[in-house]
Amino acid sequence: MPTLPAVTTIAQTIQLSLAPVFMLAAIGQVLNVLAGRLARVIDRARALEEALVHAPEDAAQRHKWELRLLDERMSIINGALFLAVASAVMACIVIAMLFVANLAKLHIGTWIALAFIVAVTLLILCLIAFMWEVRVSLRAIHVRKEILL
Repeated sequence: MPTLPAVTTIAQTIQLSLAPVFMLAAIGQVLNVLAGRLARVIDRARALEEALVHAPEDAAQRHKWELRLLDERMSIINGALFLAVASAVMACIVIAMLFVANLAKLHIGTWIALAFIVAVTLLILCLIAFMWEVRVSLRAIHVRKEILL
């Protein structure tokens, strides 16, 4: 009959999994922000598409330029969302590997560390994409200031 793991062993594994769990909570917040930004970009694109139909030529050119910018932003946000979800999946894999390794007495610490490094790297790439999207969004604001001058 196989021996059952001790409560202390399970408790230690839960303690080890706290960092990836906190990372999952942070990724959830990033996903929430990205989804909100994507929704706003989509709403703005729909409004511009409607306005484009009735716009005079000079305004139509501006609307087309902004629609291209919004399309670029949607692509960047979509990429950031993919990276965030991939990071969350890797963090879940790390947690699962910690428990499997502990319960099955496997020596896969290197693989767990590599999976955690991948999760953090994906999160870093997601945050870089988020910064990039914010910079792209500022292009429209800068142009509007120039129009007012």
